[in-house]
Amino acid sequence: MEQPRLVASDVDGTLLTPREEVSPRTAGVVGRVLAADVPFVLATGRPPRWVPKIAEQAGLDGLAVCANGAVLYDIGRDEIIWAHTLDPVRLGDIVAAIDAALPDCTYAVERVGGVHDDATFIAELSYSHPWPEGPNVGLSRAETLGFPATKLLVRHTGMTSGEMAAGIGEVLDGQVDVTYSTNNGLVELAVHGVTKATGLADVAERLGVDRRDVIAFGDMPNDVEMLTWAGHGVAMANGHEVALAAADEVTAPNSEDGVAQVLERWF
Repeated sequence: MEQPRLVASDVDGTLLTPREEVSPRTAGVVGRVLAADVPFVLATGRPPRWVPKIAEQAGLDGLAVCANGAVLYDIGRDEIIWAHTLDPVRLGDIVAAIDAALPDCTYAVERVGGVHDDATFIAELSYSHPWPEGPNVGLSRAETLGFPATKLLVRHTGMTSGEMAAGIGEVLDGQVDVTYSTNNGLVELAVHGVTKATGLADVAERLGVDRRDVIAFGDMPNDVEMLTWAGHGVAMANGHEVALAAADEVTAPNSEDGVAQVLERWF
């Protein structure tokens, strides 16, 4: 590949170290990418409200594809450009179908809201977080599912995410997109056809960059579409087997600045 004209990177397990930090080496190469007038785009499962801290560490103020492609966020302007949402009726139907097949699931949603609105994450009181998060806001399932959401999170503490995704995929049969970024009993559902790849394709079109000139980095099943869409997809050595299989190249793990090691070829 020639020097890429657009760089896209997943955040957790990819750009960040295992301590959830942007290392000095990685921050340095990000700076050189930007100095060469090449956009560096975050493409993450995180909602927009979790992006500014990472962007500050990396020195980024451009566009970020958030919520697995459901939201496009302008970091510098602190503004959501667009969002794809599941409406309350659709959410209710999905949850009913999942409950019939996988009992004991609990639910949470990410709503659009404002970037700094604490009420964008709503969860049932019985929902347990697989990562640090604030207290649950929802008082009931009806309240949790009562407004449009960019992402439905389904939690089952007795199953792996892979097992959940397989079961939910059978029940919903392509009605929504099912993916996961951790194997700790959590899957994420979005509008059918919405992935990091579709979000990144919109960014590339806005910037006038052909997909062949895009390099993308990722490590989990929610990165697969992006890795295959980009001209050159790079998986982290610490990544899930499906990400490794989808990539054109495997780099060092995030603990060894794998993203920086690849980008240093050109920057």
